[in-house]
Amino acid sequence: MCNTMTRNFKYSGAIVLGMHDALVSLTGMIGGLTMALADRKLIILSAVIASVAAGLSMGASCYLAEKTHENNCAVRAGITTGAAYIATCALLILPYIIIFDTYYAMLAAFAMAVVIIFGCNWFICRKRGCGFWRHAFEMLAICVGVSIVAFAIGEFAKFSLGVNI
Repeated sequence: MCNTMTRNFKYSGAIVLGMHDALVSLTGMIGGLTMALADRKLIILSAVIASVAAGLSMGASCYLAEKTHENNCAVRAGITTGAAYIATCALLILPYIIIFDTYYAMLAAFAMAVVIIFGCNWFICRKRGCGFWRHAFEMLAICVGVSIVAFAIGEFAKFSLGVNI
């Protein structure tokens, strides 16, 4: 049976796991897709497919990891991780739906990622009484680093494959 303290800790960890993985992977992906494709509908389609598949995968992986540790709350942790992943992705895809210029949409998605990172870290650090700035900038640096690498890969792939969509 899940006790309150374990449940709250597991759900906080599950939310951070899903949210952070979505931020890192999807910001990198949409940055790369924006540079490689520049077609808003293809970017949205690709991001939605990848988000749902990765969200389900994250949820299943979290469930299996928690089950391995004999956690009775494994199902809830898995669902929470997958839901946090998909919800974060939805917020990152939203600018592409409402902004027609893909470069402005990419900037808005990155701004959304920064807001999510700072909001999440503010909440976690407030709850735990830890240093906000260090945690927030660490998560932000990881997110930016992955996005830059994906952006560069998108440009390199577009150039080397001769793709001009």
